[in-house]
Amino acid sequence: MNLERPFYPNDLQGRAKLCSDVILSAGALVLRGFEESASRGFSMKGPQDFLTETDAASEAHIRKAIAEHFPDDGFFGEEGGGSISNRLWVVDPVDGTANFARSIPHFCISIAYIENGRAEIGAIYNPALDELYFAERGVGATRNGQPITVSATTAFETASVEMGWSGRVSNEIYLETIRDLLALGTNVRRAGSGALALAYVADGRSDAYIELHMNSWDCVAGLLLVAEAGGDVCPFMEIGSLRHGGPVLASAPGIAPGISQASRIPIASADAPVAELRLA
Repeated sequence: MNLERPFYPNDLQGRAKLCSDVILSAGALVLRGFEESASRGFSMKGPQDFLTETDAASEAHIRKAIAEHFPDDGFFGEEGGGSISNRLWVVDPVDGTANFARSIPHFCISIAYIENGRAEIGAIYNPALDELYFAERGVGATRNGQPITVSATTAFETASVEMGWSGRVSNEIYLETIRDLLALGTNVRRAGSGALALAYVADGRSDAYIELHMNSWDCVAGLLLVAEAGGDVCPFMEIGSLRHGGPVLASAPGIAPGISQASRIPIASADAPVAELRLA
């Protein structure tokens, strides 16, 4: 896809169009890397933290396109970091790199756009399945252009909850949380991509997602998707921060209070702007 010639108006509609275009073109790049498994290698950033060449190439591609069309916007990415500003793109170029590196087709690209401290646009794309999740604040959430909603689940015994974890929180706390979730009667699973897990909550494929510490590039787009799909989410930037991350909860409303209690992560109040972010 040629991103050098299209014109994108300097407004939210223009940025939404660029977001949709660039996540698809980055997806094509990522998919090529995934399919070239015979010659692909990976290195380690840390324990169980894979860095692929495709990761860096995807972020560079997205960063370049945004800089060409909206040069005054800030960019904050997983691989290259960046500055934080009132007009800001938050990007994970490949979430689920351990899956990617092991030829498991469960990974995605996540892009969010924040303006004046509020998430306005969120996109998550799994190129292996050609599924694009997209949300605009106040407009709703879609998968491949079709409206999506969170599940209507109200019974814990039929609920499927996904939980992610990292070394920033002790294993003992994670095990305690899992025990409390199991005590409710829920099924607990982990699939290796937090961003895609949030998209699945928005789409009703999962009933809730919990992570006791999550980076902003993994969750800002997904939290907006869930909120726009009618779900309950945590006040991420009240209990964490854009730069340093924090705990994440997203859930179908019917089970959200119990999931919140088990995880000890609050739900944003009904009248709170759940997509509003502090830039600290």
